[in-house]
Amino acid sequence: MAKGECNCGAVAFEIDAEPNGIYVCHCSICRKWSGTHGIAVAIASNDAFRWVRGEEHITRWKKPDADWMSCFCNVCGSPLPGPNDDERMFIPVGLLTEGAEHLQVTDHIWVDSRAPWDVIGDDGRQHKEAYEG
Repeated sequence: MAKGECNCGAVAFEIDAEPNGIYVCHCSICRKWSGTHGIAVAIASNDAFRWVRGEEHITRWKKPDADWMSCFCNVCGSPLPGPNDDERMFIPVGLLTEGAEHLQVTDHIWVDSRAPWDVIGDDGRQHKEAYEG
């Protein structure tokens, strides 16, 4: 099991299965969302994911003309888990408080979209675009 919460603790969640790897997305949308080189996420099935508290503090914003939705805490502004597709959630791994001890970066996605100053310095596989591993 993995557990996580936002920076202020208003929103918390649990995942019944431990994540098995980290995907780092380098696309321009994730860079703008995080304010940094991209975002490191784990993926969990919708069936394994549940909100523990604070759903009333979740604000969602869908980027027009894109299939991407931002979820964040309306108290502290922390990015929150959101829909990856119809069956899975993406989990920003920086939110995990338990169950992330063994995690390593396995994949970098949208590498061709990364910022010119973004240097990838680990052994994660690199993919020009999205990767469904």
